[in-house]
Amino acid sequence: QVQLSESGGGMVLAGGSLRLSCLVDGRTVRGYAVSWFRQAPGKEREFVAGIMGSGRMTYYADSAKGRFTISRDGTTGATVVLEMKSLKFEDTAVYYCAAKFGAVATTRPPYNYWGQGTQVTVSS
Repeated sequence: QVQLSESGGGMVLAGGSLRLSCLVDGRTVRGYAVSWFRQAPGKEREFVAGIMGSGRMTYYADSAKGRFTISRDGTTGATVVLEMKSLKFEDTAVYYCAAKFGAVATTRPPYNYWGQGTQVTVSS
């Protein structure tokens, strides 16, 4: 079992950058894939990026490719960072980190551990 907590959200102008962090607290942290999802008002929660427990493999939604980078600290694997650049108005959403044992999945189930979310607002 793990607990997740996000930080780093805020407001930024279009074209700007933000860095989100997810702290993964629990035993056998390296066994868990961690992903970022986001949910805009009136829309479904969607996958943004994911990283395996080893940190060696990453996955991105098409909307994130080339602009977002997900990484995981090499020592403990307990901190997962989402670096977001060239932000657009449509990136505005609540961003959640989520964890599941094993491989990254790009759908909301089967993630069974979720953070509380952090707001990202991009103004145009």
